[in-house]
Amino acid sequence: MSFTLHGIPVSRGVAIGHSHRLNPAIADVPRYLIPEASISREVRRFRTAVAQVERELHQIKRDLPEKAPAELAAFLELHELILHDPLLADAPAALIRTHRYNAEWAITTQMVEVIGQFETIEDEYLRERGGDVRQVVERILHALIGSTAILPQYDATAAAEMILVAHDISPADMLRLRDTGFAGFITDLGGATSHTAIVARSLDIPAVVGLQNAHQLIAQGETIIIDGDVGVVVVDPPPLVLEEYRHRLSEIVLERKRLRRLRNMPAQTLDGASIEMLGNIELVDDVDDMVEEGGEGVGLFRTEYLFMNRATLPSEEEQFESYADVVKKLKGQPVTIRTLDIGADKTLGGSVDKDAVVATNPALGLRAIRFCISEPLIFMTQLRAILRASALGPVKLMIPMLAHAHEIEQSMQMIQHAKAQLDARGQAYDSTIQIGGMIEIPAAALSLGLFVKRLDFLSIGTNDLVQYTLAIDRANSSVAHLFDPLHPAVLYLMALTIQTGQKAGLPVSVCGEMAGEPKFTRLLLGMGLRQFSMHPTRLLPVKQEILRTDRHGIEAQVRKILRAQEPGKIRELLEELNRM
Repeated sequence: MSFTLHGIPVSRGVAIGHSHRLNPAIADVPRYLIPEASISREVRRFRTAVAQVERELHQIKRDLPEKAPAELAAFLELHELILHDPLLADAPAALIRTHRYNAEWAITTQMVEVIGQFETIEDEYLRERGGDVRQVVERILHALIGSTAILPQYDATAAAEMILVAHDISPADMLRLRDTGFAGFITDLGGATSHTAIVARSLDIPAVVGLQNAHQLIAQGETIIIDGDVGVVVVDPPPLVLEEYRHRLSEIVLERKRLRRLRNMPAQTLDGASIEMLGNIELVDDVDDMVEEGGEGVGLFRTEYLFMNRATLPSEEEQFESYADVVKKLKGQPVTIRTLDIGADKTLGGSVDKDAVVATNPALGLRAIRFCISEPLIFMTQLRAILRASALGPVKLMIPMLAHAHEIEQSMQMIQHAKAQLDARGQAYDSTIQIGGMIEIPAAALSLGLFVKRLDFLSIGTNDLVQYTLAIDRANSSVAHLFDPLHPAVLYLMALTIQTGQKAGLPVSVCGEMAGEPKFTRLLLGMGLRQFSMHPTRLLPVKQEILRTDRHGIEAQVRKILRAQEPGKIRELLEELNRM
């Protein structure tokens, strides 16, 4: 019987195949009381299973291929930290001794206690770390039971038509499963910020998570369609639906091949305007994908991923090496490095980022430049590392979440202080490095005079600009439907920023999700945008739209859109614009 499930889309694309269920060990945990004489033996059995999991995680880290997403190593380190946390490493042994629980019962009892603590945390990113605890416990249970969650070997043809259906999948298992070449996966658990979702996007595997009970509803071997663009899973689809998606999948494949021909073409509108096409990156290895897709440089290097999912902060040398690697790989192309944007949905490990745990509204709390100013040692270390990298190639430094003049002035003072420290050391840097700011708070867009006098360039972060303009937590599924980049207030602030920057002679870029959506390309060009920065996979589709656009021919239509107030009218005018 055909039915449809709706979940959270975390990795774009369409996949068609047959379901392969990964059964969780947690579902079949034996529960019994052990004899008092067997307590010591049962504790040893538990310790042996933990040691086995530790060896497995070490082995997976050693076997990471060169092309594996770099963040996988960080995720594996996090799972090792969880494995050795006393709440999981020692408390189950205490339950075995005091209550005579068998090892499987003890570890699952303790898991429920720990995950319950995570579920009370308001911050979504921290809350979803409970999923990492569950994944570690799952590995321990498999070691106790003597089974494995990893699939047996499949030939390439069979694997290419396989859709993994699981209650949850850990990043470590994702990497091993990737070698089978499966088509896509769906899970009951997880969210947009879960580690499995992040890895899925890095591996470019169509995926939908948060389906609640898919693992129970879907039988082994059923035909499944994953629509990773909208978060829909179709089980046992009718012939017409299956044919439609097969046609769509073939079109996607052909379109990707056709777009590859644009890779080395300059991004230029029909009226001759050159448009700068830059990539957003999170890790050093992302540069290769950006260059492969024809990017002309990095418009946003999100440095916070160097800080996350680790027990200690990265040293100046470690940061410098990462920034330097990016600069060297770009071979003279520009790179804009954003200073630490931590807080809200991105948090530090260890004890440094206390505010993210207790804040009732982290998005409005101590994040980004506010956090950096409050933690000068962390900020100064990063500034020195970025400045040192600027000696190796064209580097710009960008400050996120600016709203006040004093934030700019304090940042400039700290940059000057970092330069003085490097001078004292005799270390080189670009003394004329450009300093820019992110426009992502309405107050910043409405007081641009403060910014154009003090900064060298501006970048519009549309994700946060929409969030703060419309008072919507974009990580909250309850209000996600209200997140609207075409709201007239958002469009007004964007157009105002671009036009003000032009008048002041400051370059303005857009580096949020809107920059990577072809349906917004003409609108942004009509506002006067000349610099786009986006996820590398979106570069070629957006470039195609640029090559088809005559800016002079769309200016009047864009002015109509900016004057419109009714949502329906704005969308109608946008559709007309994209048909011109």
